[in-house]
Amino acid sequence: MMQVIRSGYQKLAAPLAAVATGLAVALVTPQVFAQAEESRPVPTVTLPDFSGIVEKTEKSVVNIRTTEVVPVYQGGGAEGDPYDLFRWFFGPDMAPPGAPPGAAPRQRGPQQAVPPQQRERVVPRGVGSGFIISDDGYVLTNNHVVADANDIFVTLTDGKEYKATIVGRDERTDVALIKIDAKSLPPLEIGDPGALKKGQWVVAIGSPFGLDSTVTVGVVSAINRDTGDYLPFIQTDVAVNPGNSGGPLLNLSGEVVGMNSQIVSRSGGFMGISLAIPIDEVMQVVAQLKEHGKVTRGRIGVQITQVDEAVAKALGLEDAKGALVSAVEPDGPAAKAGIRSGDVILKFGDRRVEHMSDLPRTVGAVKPGTEVPVEVWRKGKLVTLKATVEEIPGAPESNDTSAPAPSNVDRLGMSVKAMSKAEAEQMGVEAGVLVAEASGAAAETGIMEGDVIMRINDQDIDSPSQYNKVVKGLPKDKAAAVLVVRGSNSQWLLITPEE
Repeated sequence: MMQVIRSGYQKLAAPLAAVATGLAVALVTPQVFAQAEESRPVPTVTLPDFSGIVEKTEKSVVNIRTTEVVPVYQGGGAEGDPYDLFRWFFGPDMAPPGAPPGAAPRQRGPQQAVPPQQRERVVPRGVGSGFIISDDGYVLTNNHVVADANDIFVTLTDGKEYKATIVGRDERTDVALIKIDAKSLPPLEIGDPGALKKGQWVVAIGSPFGLDSTVTVGVVSAINRDTGDYLPFIQTDVAVNPGNSGGPLLNLSGEVVGMNSQIVSRSGGFMGISLAIPIDEVMQVVAQLKEHGKVTRGRIGVQITQVDEAVAKALGLEDAKGALVSAVEPDGPAAKAGIRSGDVILKFGDRRVEHMSDLPRTVGAVKPGTEVPVEVWRKGKLVTLKATVEEIPGAPESNDTSAPAPSNVDRLGMSVKAMSKAEAEQMGVEAGVLVAEASGAAAETGIMEGDVIMRINDQDIDSPSQYNKVVKGLPKDKAAAVLVVRGSNSQWLLITPEE
């Protein structure tokens, strides 16, 4: 009996031992793994130290502040009535001072309104950034930083401030070249933006919100980002805010590879996407600004569209690249060269056209009058043609911030026409002229088409010929008070005649 029990125990002992062993392994294994993990070497990641880059480049970055002149209006006029200032904003038909609510307005004819006196005051306009590109005082910044500024002041990191002059500016690329009277300045080294890769570290230095010499870092998010503007941008996640505009984007060698220009934001502040103009594009503009004070661009006279996958397949192209010609300007450079609608332009000069937006940038960079080989895809084969580039008419101006007035407007920026009797009755006036067009100084003051001009300074206006005679006799350096009627309201506006 005992032998049977012992035999049965032996048969049962082996499975029980296996179960116990499994439980032990299950209980011990986490500790064993933990000990094994602790014994392994932990890989380390070393982030770059940007202090050397900052030390090398910081003195080349400048703060830019601008000012503008604004009119300051003082009421009183010849009658010494302090309520003329309110009439300036709200019109002359006001209730008398101290009148109870609902009282009838005091009726003052347009001829009784007294124009306010004008003074001028210099006020801060904005702040931005820039960087030195030569030891004799040439500084780069964005066009929108200095456009329409009355005075431009450049402050170096040592606190020295200089008044700057505009050498030239280009609205299309948002590039401006300014100059200060200084010597032995530390210029930034120009880098190669074509060598940038996604994920590489980059550094920005600038004056966000006026906080000069602020350093921010990030990585390159995209190359040749097409936003619909004229340039291919470098997209980064470097923190850029208002005031950073015009500052440099630097690589880890301390070379400038871009100019910080825009942010993509719904709040007006940084939201993780900033855009910089590649420095090679900037320097092409600078070369023309230095030599001519403006940028001259080429054209060939074609309308183009993007080549998508379906079109590429239908035309027998291996890749969806190039610019598809949808229309050719009659007698234009492209038409004279033999370019036709339906051609796909794959190469212009020595530069390949990868995307549709590459073509206008490439053509625009060519000096007008230059003959350039153009490689097109036509009916399943490559054809090489030669086109002579023409200048784009009406290229953006250089350092002249005043837009020329249209030929049909006068020195005040208006053209006028006679007013019929029915129109005069409808407007509630006895005389005056109707504004047919308003631009320049008149439009900036608020004058619109359909307004009635009743008086200029102390002279009533009753006909277009008399109006033109008065305008021609206005002094060029003194603002003219113009009485304008719109609807049931009239007000005086001050307009300085243009040459």
